[in-house]
Amino acid sequence: MNANLFERFERSCDDTTRTAITTPTGETVTYADLIALSGRLANVLVGRGVKPGDRVAVQVEKSIPALVLYLATVRAGAVYLPLNTAYTLAELEYFIGDAEPALVVCDLGKREGIARIAATIGGAVETLDARGAGSLMDAAAHSPDAFETVPRAGDDLAAILYTSGTTGRSKGAMLTHDNLVSNALTLKEVWRYTADDVLIHALPIYHTHGLFVASNVTLFSGASMIFLSKFDADEILGLMARATVLMGVPTFYVRLLQHPRLNREATAGMRLFVSGSAPLLAETHREWSARTGYAILERYGMTETNMNTSNPYDGDRVPGAVGLPLPGVSVRVTNPETGQELACDEIGMIEVKGPNVFKGYWRMPEKTASEFRPDGFFITGDLGKLDERGYVHILGRGKDLVITGGFNVYPKEIEDEIDAIPGVFESAVIGVPHKDFGEGVTAVVVRSKEASVDERTILSALDGRLAKFKLPKRVVFVDDLPRNTMGKVQKNVLRERFSDLYMAPARAS
Repeated sequence: MNANLFERFERSCDDTTRTAITTPTGETVTYADLIALSGRLANVLVGRGVKPGDRVAVQVEKSIPALVLYLATVRAGAVYLPLNTAYTLAELEYFIGDAEPALVVCDLGKREGIARIAATIGGAVETLDARGAGSLMDAAAHSPDAFETVPRAGDDLAAILYTSGTTGRSKGAMLTHDNLVSNALTLKEVWRYTADDVLIHALPIYHTHGLFVASNVTLFSGASMIFLSKFDADEILGLMARATVLMGVPTFYVRLLQHPRLNREATAGMRLFVSGSAPLLAETHREWSARTGYAILERYGMTETNMNTSNPYDGDRVPGAVGLPLPGVSVRVTNPETGQELACDEIGMIEVKGPNVFKGYWRMPEKTASEFRPDGFFITGDLGKLDERGYVHILGRGKDLVITGGFNVYPKEIEDEIDAIPGVFESAVIGVPHKDFGEGVTAVVVRSKEASVDERTILSALDGRLAKFKLPKRVVFVDDLPRNTMGKVQKNVLRERFSDLYMAPARAS
């Protein structure tokens, strides 16, 4: 049987007259429309010389044709490669050179520069803009709907997603048809998704969350989505009366909480709020529950694995925890040095195994081998623990571990304490070079609006609550924490910014 993701999606469509995608401007696409457009686009790809296994790199603004291009690519047996719209030509030169796509689809304004890069590897270029127009759609208008989905094995590649590359060279995570389909079907079940659901889709579609979680789960459920070009709190609040599900990053919920119209009446028609891609503050979780009556469902995933865990649909959604392992997924915590499995509540390296876990890193066999244990568990690089009920708690990235005076310090433990101090909006704890301790524990804090909390107040509040070696050597204040497009705090940026904090005379906070 053909294991192509598109073939399995099409087989799941029991009513193609149903609405698949709508936009706030009134555009409506049925499942039949979506299948037909994917056929036209797949014919264009093949006509441009794209063969099974070839990569199709895409750097375009969010639009319905852009989403259908993903489906058309896998339908043609090719490998979909989404690229962040913020990447510069200099950055794209690396990705295109590494992946060697047969075709690059880009915005018209970038065509000239990208064409020069693509020419070096013999790749063709097509355009697609934010309105869903361009040379790609011009060609599709003259292509037939009919297309025989290319047979693929479950272990064949469906997509390559490059990691954010905050340290060292960005790596291409190879995701198979089985990886993506198994995760979509699992999430459909655990989140009780049905054809009656309507998702507010405000996430980008070059990332796992917006592309694979939000879109795949919706499509495999026969549900529909309201497709927004970007997050807008006013717009989303207005759409809640027509929707049932919102998937977002923590920033979505923080901004919605700042909106005066957010209340139980505004969210009455919703059934599920999902958060991921970055840690959700426990305070945000509690405030959302108080304002709306709903507990945000936090989950844990990665570019390399899709989703690994989820707080339960029924049962306790624990603030600060990312839930229980998904069905079919195994999670363990090990000693980072020895690989020995640790007992509950002991902090170590999170490792996962399951049908969701990627095939490896593109053209990096040695790196792939080093990231897997002999028994098949993937070493995530995330530090955390399993509590007595089996809930997973993330305490930070392994690279964010602070080693001060020979002691290991886990930033999340200190951040939780600081975030609970009145006048603190949020914090990030980092380690920066220190001449005496190797690394100095440093707290970077954002004050709440109109708060006047200072360094002395925070250090006094922590005294007696944490071991002395965990206490920050300094507390510095900033207006905002630097974040990437998915809302993750960029601690590497903070480490660079404050790298000389202990090597120079003390500066004022």
